[in-house]
Parts: sequence; C-alpha cells; structure tokens
Amino acid sequence: MFSRSEYDSPAKLKALLDGRGLSMQKRFGQNFLVNPAARERIAEALKISPGMGVWEIGAGLGALTIALLDRGASVTAFEIDRGFVSLLEAVFEMEQKTGRFALVAGDALKTWRPALASRGMPERFCGNLPYNIAAVLIGNTIEAGARFERCVFTVQKEVAARMSARPGEGDYSSFSVLCQWAYRVTPLFDLAPGNFWPCPGVASTVVALEAVPDFPGRVDPARFARLIRAAFASRRKTLKNNLAVLPGLPGGAGQAEAALANAGIDPGRRAETVDAEGFLRLYISTGDGAASGKTGNW
Repeated sequence: MFSRSEYDSPAKLKALLDGRGLSMQKRFGQNFLVNPAARERIAEALKISPGMGVWEIGAGLGALTIALLDRGASVTAFEIDRGFVSLLEAVFEMEQKTGRFALVAGDALKTWRPALASRGMPERFCGNLPYNIAAVLIGNTIEAGARFERCVFTVQKEVAARMSARPGEGDYSSFSVLCQWAYRVTPLFDLAPGNFWPCPGVASTVVALEAVPDFPGRVDPARFARLIRAAFASRRKTLKNNLAVLPGLPGGAGQAEAALANAGIDPGRRAETVDAEGFLRLYISTGDGAASGKTGNW
C-alpha cells in the first residue's frame, strides 16, 4: 500500500494522510517515531522469539508493527484513531487472515481488560505511549494484577524518571514503588523531540520492564496500591500521619505506628525514604488495613 521509507519522512507521512483524508489528532497525543534505527532498537529490546504474542499500544500507521512482525511476533495492535484503524486493516490484511495481526479499536485504557479476558496474556507489551496515558496505563495494569514478561515503552522522560527513581530521589513516588515491585525497570535510551513527527514539546525515554520473580506473592495488587497511595498522600507528613487516615486502619495513628513498628520502619520516616521491600513488609503488617482506601489514576 505504501513503502517503508514513507514511515521515515514527515513530508511523505503528511502526504499519505492528506491523500486519505486523515489528520493528526492532538487530543490523542499522536507523534510518529520517524527514526527507523530507534524503531529497530525498540523491537530488538523486546527480545521476541517467533510465535510470541505482542501487544502494541498506539500502533498509528504500523511502523513499529512491521518490525515486530518481521521478528515473528503475533501482534495485537490497540489504536484509538478510527481513521488509522481502517488504514491498518488495509496494510495488514494478509497478516489478519493468517492470524498474525489483530486490531483492538478504541481507547486502550478501556479496551485492554476486555482484550486480556478474551485473548489471554501476551508475552510482550510495547508502544509509543501517548504522554497523557502512559503512567495511568502502566499503573492500572499492575494494580489489576496483569504483569507481562517484558515490556518496552517509549514514554515522556519525566515518566521514565518516576518509574526508575530510587528512595530519597526527588522523582520517587508511589508510582516508582508500584513499578519496582512488579518489574526491574531499566531506562534504555533517550529520544530527542526531533525523532518524532510532529515534534513533541518534551524529550522521551525508551524504558524496559522485566518481570521480577514471585509477583504478586501474598500481596493483593489493588490493596498494595491503596497502601502506597496513602503513604505518599502528603510528602511533608510522616508515614504514621499519612497512614493514620487510611480507612482500613480505624485505630488511627496508634494502629499505624504499631504496623510500622512491626514492619521494622521508624514511624517518623517519610514515604520517599522507604523502598518497595519495606512497603511489602508494611503491607503484611497491616493485615486487612490496606483493604480500603483511595483509588485513582497514577
């Protein structure tokens, strides 16, 4: 339908879209990765073996999709833009017929759960994630107990910093704890805005997530997420004071202090000084205390 070289040229991509009456939608956070070397590095970082199932969020016009199919993957592509969906169906018509390519149309934040229920867990998860959904999508999958063997995402550099931050660093947050509980987080390389069309206003980072053993163990992901949200609710407050208002700890500050002591954590410490292992100990020491609390996006 069109040559691979068109994926690498903003002028050719614009002509392609114009010729089909399509346009970029700012509300979808669409930015095409026009650097072919970067796309190949991303595909290689996924460590795909032939026959593996791969989910791709935001397939766009299929540039990364081709690199995944070239490596023998069976790709399920999520795409919110209806115009792009129709184009992808035409480009990958043959792969659809052979079962190596499937499309899930609509907002990935709403469609990934039904897709998981109907299609099962793939071995790989990837995508150039729109900046407005990256942390939410990653956080929601972990919170729901859906963990993939290996993920490679292109995200806003700030999001990657939050994912990989260590205790005591300014970017360390409940999202850091959540990601590092489920995965080994490794920033791979940065991408300047010029690697994309249209150029975004921020730099991006490609980050790899590798599943850690024994997840989730004895821990309920949703309860654990509520606990760490509460712990980080006010960065100026101590852990004891933040946890004192957790609905699952009706004993208030006294019960929170006891739970922290049982976990070997000084009640006067702040959440940003405690690593994921410390929060796991705290979770166990609270018993049912994390069973209720604030829910929301990351």
